[in-house]
Formats: sequence, C-alpha cells, structure tokens
Amino acid sequence: MNNQVIPKKFLVYGREGCHLCEEMIASLRELQQKKQFGLDIINVDNNEQLTQLYGEKVPVLFAVNENKELCHYFLDVGVVDTYLS
Repeated sequence: MNNQVIPKKFLVYGREGCHLCEEMIASLRELQQKKQFGLDIINVDNNEQLTQLYGEKVPVLFAVNENKELCHYFLDVGVVDTYLS
C-alpha cells in the first residue's frame, strides 16, 4: 500500500498587466513560504479558448488536484486554507 501524499497544486489563469492577477499571484507566493504547494500561471491571452472561458473573469484560481475553480478576481484565503488542509 502506497501512503505517499500528493502535493497540492494551484493554477492561476490571468493576463499580463492585470493588477488583480498580480495581487493574487503575490499573495500565493507569500503563502508558499508557509505552506507547501505547486503554483503554475497561465496567460489566457496566449490561448483563444482560455480567453473565451476566463477572459472577463481573471484572475481565476484553480485547484489542479480537485479539478475545480476555487475563486476568481480576489484570493479567498479561507477556501485556499481548506483546500490545503
């Protein structure tokens, strides 16, 4: 039996020049100093389908392990803490 813990991973859909995106990413990077998780950032403007899905909604925080959106526009610290625990 394998009891290996799978590390949690986040994905931020955002765009360059978006102050809300920058704030969410900075907050997540700060949180990474205290808690262990992966973080990838995808620029929606580099993909037409992602622009259509998330273009007006960025930044969007996605929980990769659970394949679901956790929050958008602003970081919901409570939701992130629950996901990480």
